[in-house]
Amino acid sequence: MRLCKVVGTVVATVKHPALHGHTLLAVQPLNAAQEPEGSSFLAIDRVQAGVGDEVLVHSEGNGARQLLGDDHAPIRSLIVGIVDSCDVDSENRSQGIGSRHATD
Repeated sequence: MRLCKVVGTVVATVKHPALHGHTLLAVQPLNAAQEPEGSSFLAIDRVQAGVGDEVLVHSEGNGARQLLGDDHAPIRSLIVGIVDSCDVDSENRSQGIGSRHATD
């Protein structure tokens, strides 16, 4: 699981049939200090997240496909929760350790 922030929506007039009926969002990974880290990527939204929301992203393709019930879908990342709070003390923040609480 990765902590990410939703940074945009995706509109695709033509897409793989397995993606029909699913909302695609652009997400930016965050580090323990909740700062952007790495490159943004696309994820299927299953929890009605919106731009600006912090979310939990399952980013292992096989598990994402199993959650969607389609073993052959070209899917790698799936938003599985909206984060209500993320509390990391300063000592653990520098080590990249923290506790996260989410709703799904």
